[in-house]
Amino acid sequence: MKMGSDINDAIAVTRDSYWIGFFEDTSKLHCNPYLLLDDEEAVFFDPGSIPDFPVIMRKVIDLTNPNMISTIVASHQDPDVSGNLAVVEDVIAREDLKIVAHLNTCRLIQHQDLKSELFRVTDDTASLELASGRKLEFIPVPFLHSPGAIVTYDPKTKTLFSGDLFGGLIADWDLFAEGEYLEGIKVFHQTYMPCNAFLRPAMERFEAMEIHRILPQHGSVLEGDRVKEAIAFLKDLPCGNDLTKA
Repeated sequence: MKMGSDINDAIAVTRDSYWIGFFEDTSKLHCNPYLLLDDEEAVFFDPGSIPDFPVIMRKVIDLTNPNMISTIVASHQDPDVSGNLAVVEDVIAREDLKIVAHLNTCRLIQHQDLKSELFRVTDDTASLELASGRKLEFIPVPFLHSPGAIVTYDPKTKTLFSGDLFGGLIADWDLFAEGEYLEGIKVFHQTYMPCNAFLRPAMERFEAMEIHRILPQHGSVLEGDRVKEAIAFLKDLPCGNDLTKA
């Protein structure tokens, strides 16, 4: 761990996007919830697990009143991403709260007895307009690594909130990618992604987009030249079933 910033506090990634995650020094798998502040509104990305909830919610409260959160985005259904949805929903306590997830993810997270409206993304890209006019685009990335996985693109800042994609298993973790960061990405994707046949089309789509930074749910934030470097690396990476073939 080399960061100069105090990881006990929320850390700004852009002027309006903050890492509100939790660092655990015995783990190689660091979870990264994010909060996007947009005027008098906030969007909560992958709010996390039950054990991490006290730390995450304290950081939310440091940044804004939880009641300002109008939207929660769940990139998929894993417990490290959405295990605390029902608790977060209770703390936010607003009747118009939306939870954005793919249709195939909604079928699973609804078993948490959620009360909020489920904004269901299908196999087509969907968008949501915030009160300020800012639009967020939700892009399905099926089987990476969930049938209902999505990423979120913010055209205003050219930021990709990528869920498990671009995640890394890193022993010497830093919030912002440094050094041999691709090795951690390689290990994570070869462990958790099904095969390159699903990975390559997603990377080809990202290649055609203007992306200035990638905020993954695990590992480290990618900025500048590391964005294109990571996309090119994953485009050709064998993973999952590819590694079991004779």
